[in-house]
Amino acid sequence: MVRMVLTDRVKRRHLIGVTAGGALSATALGGCGLFSDDPEPAPAPDALQPVLDEALALAAAYDRAVLAEPGLAKRLTPLAADHRTHAAELSRVIGRAAPSGAPASSAPSGAAADSVAALRKAEQAAQKTAAAACRTAPADRAGLTGSIAAARAAHAEALR
Repeated sequence: MVRMVLTDRVKRRHLIGVTAGGALSATALGGCGLFSDDPEPAPAPDALQPVLDEALALAAAYDRAVLAEPGLAKRLTPLAADHRTHAAELSRVIGRAAPSGAPASSAPSGAAADSVAALRKAEQAAQKTAAAACRTAPADRAGLTGSIAAARAAHAEALR
């Protein structure tokens, strides 16, 4: 009879251990999101996204200025091309597809296109953004952001 009680106790302990272990496993799996219906949180935006956004905005501003004043094309087109190159490289580093926006085909209606002075101010503001990104960037990104900051400073001087 002692043997039967001992066997029953062992079976119960084993059964309790298996049940508790199974419940713990299900809880752990539920906690990791395997059985969750909640959507994944959106990834945080990349720290270089503002630099990319400014590169695209500057390229578009140059395009508008050239469309409004075609005589400035020789002076402004290379600067717009620099910003497109920066945008492509930033997109690659961030890991997102480069925007495929083509230059605007006509000048904006109503408002006057960007003047050279407005472009210079935009370059100066964007240079500050790139310089700030360079100061906080990890080593593998500092060279790129530093180069972009330097190019933007050079563009601002070229627009004097």
